[in-house]
Amino acid sequence: MEPDEFTSILAAVREFVRKEVVTAEDEIEDSDQVPDRLRAQAAEMGLFGYAIPEEYGGLGFSMSEEVRLAVELGWTTPSFRSMFGTNNGIAGQVLVNCGTDRQKDAYLPALASGEQVASFALTEPEAGSDPSGLTTRAVRDGDHYVINGQKRFITNAIWADLLMVFARTGEVSEGARTISVFVVPTGTPGVTIGPKDHKMGQRGAVTSEIFFDDVRVPAENLVGEVEGEGFSAAMRSLAKGRLHIAALTVGLADRLIEESLRHATTNRQGGQQLADFQLVQAMLAESRTEAYAGRAMVLEAARSWDDGSDRRLAPSMCKLFCTEAVDRIADRAVQIHGGLGYMREVPVERFYRDARLFRLYEGTSEIQKLIIAKQVVQEFDA
Repeated sequence: MEPDEFTSILAAVREFVRKEVVTAEDEIEDSDQVPDRLRAQAAEMGLFGYAIPEEYGGLGFSMSEEVRLAVELGWTTPSFRSMFGTNNGIAGQVLVNCGTDRQKDAYLPALASGEQVASFALTEPEAGSDPSGLTTRAVRDGDHYVINGQKRFITNAIWADLLMVFARTGEVSEGARTISVFVVPTGTPGVTIGPKDHKMGQRGAVTSEIFFDDVRVPAENLVGEVEGEGFSAAMRSLAKGRLHIAALTVGLADRLIEESLRHATTNRQGGQQLADFQLVQAMLAESRTEAYAGRAMVLEAARSWDDGSDRRLAPSMCKLFCTEAVDRIADRAVQIHGGLGYMREVPVERFYRDARLFRLYEGTSEIQKLIIAKQVVQEFDA
């Protein structure tokens, strides 16, 4: 994409987020859903397909462009980005990276336009950050596969038209080598989507359980039409998603710092402005420094992603640092607000709850540490 075109899109998104979405944050929190008007506007702006190639109707952002967009989206409630995040991210990228030409032609244009929503059905009750232990099975039966199993915490499931379902096509003892991924329309007989989960935060971003009871899908719905490619497809999607989430939390950190500064410079204690107290200044300084470091990390990691030099270590380091940092920044924001920060009517209380999830999904902080350590040891031994 030409730099001027991207700059114009980014400016439009920034204005839309700050004028339209921020003013709807309380509405989203109270109703636990993003208003249809915002969904329609997001689709019109191309946000359901910013990471989908242009040949399929998307905007085709590079990773360097995507992280800059994510920072802008992070300024507001995470549920807004979540609404179209699976189309661009972990679900859509399965097709972008591993789908056949026929599968890409069949599914990606509708995802890019927002006409359809896709969900990434990987997590199970006993297979979370390490998916190699998943037990959902897909058994070949003629020109179909029959899928049985259960998925948990699946984002956008209740709205999804398509599911990227990861299932085992061999024995559990063979580990990740027998994991495959299938496109399963949600209207397929035997697919049951449970009620939305009641979460600590991120209201408006919906997750649910999904049950598969003798679900028959054509063999041509096997992504890539090759068995055993599911684990690598999941890891490629998750690595990209981790870098995106890191950038998103940089945007949230910026918002938290602004809320903290606004409170500290307009409120007083004992006749003295809060921002004049050195311990408040220390919290502001720590938060701004961590946000600055996070921004630098994601921009450099995105550059490395785009040139192909690092698509594993840097995304995990960014997700680890940025998601841990935004929790600390949210905690300081509540502290700076004092008792008011514990009240539901102020944004930092809501963001404090919202931020906690980022350390859990798309690979916990503990999993990121294992990935980082394994990679650096391998590089040292080499």
